[in-house]
Amino acid sequence: MLEKDKIKKQILDAFQFRHATKVFDPDKVISEDDFQFILETGRLSPSSIGLEPWKFVVVQNKEMREKLREIAWGAGGQLPTASHFVIILARTSKDVRYDSNYITDHFRSVKNAPEEVVKEIPARYQNFQENFGILESERTIFDWSCKQTYIVLGNMLTAAAQIGIDSCPIEGFNYKLVHEFLKDQGLLEDGHFDVSVMAAFGYRKDEPRPKTRKELNDIVTWIK
Repeated sequence: MLEKDKIKKQILDAFQFRHATKVFDPDKVISEDDFQFILETGRLSPSSIGLEPWKFVVVQNKEMREKLREIAWGAGGQLPTASHFVIILARTSKDVRYDSNYITDHFRSVKNAPEEVVKEIPARYQNFQENFGILESERTIFDWSCKQTYIVLGNMLTAAAQIGIDSCPIEGFNYKLVHEFLKDQGLLEDGHFDVSVMAAFGYRKDEPRPKTRKELNDIVTWIK
């Protein structure tokens, strides 16, 4: 077997292995090195215009997890048992609107763009955001930011599966209550962030049911 074919098989095996783990083995803990690897795959993920509009809150405190459990019904089995639990925050319109200080600062200090390019950014991205329907409301701006965090989410889940670690993406929570909870904890940084999605990581307690998916021909249309 060619090296490329071995890699493809390893990746597909990881996708077959991955499932939405409802309950983890609480006695098994992910090593620090392995979890740093998972976080790094999130950090290196792509985002629209390279904005990286995310932040990862890793909740290991048992008391905080228990409080979250009361307002995150979709994480009822994961919060008490997962080795690591992550809340992925997305930047709000304060930071991802075309004329925000965050965008110009990000291009200047992170992307090392020349100053003449930095000066052009507001006009350039106003056109993009208007044509893409992003500026219709505060919510559409935030939803666009949240879309980027789902790229992160997918990459972290896949990376975990590739090294034999289980996971579960979680949207089952009361947005308003989680928002208030995180705000009270000072984690939303004065409205610059808000909650997008959650993810639990650990090692499965039970074997899952066989994976089911539609056939490839049912979901692909070729235009030649």
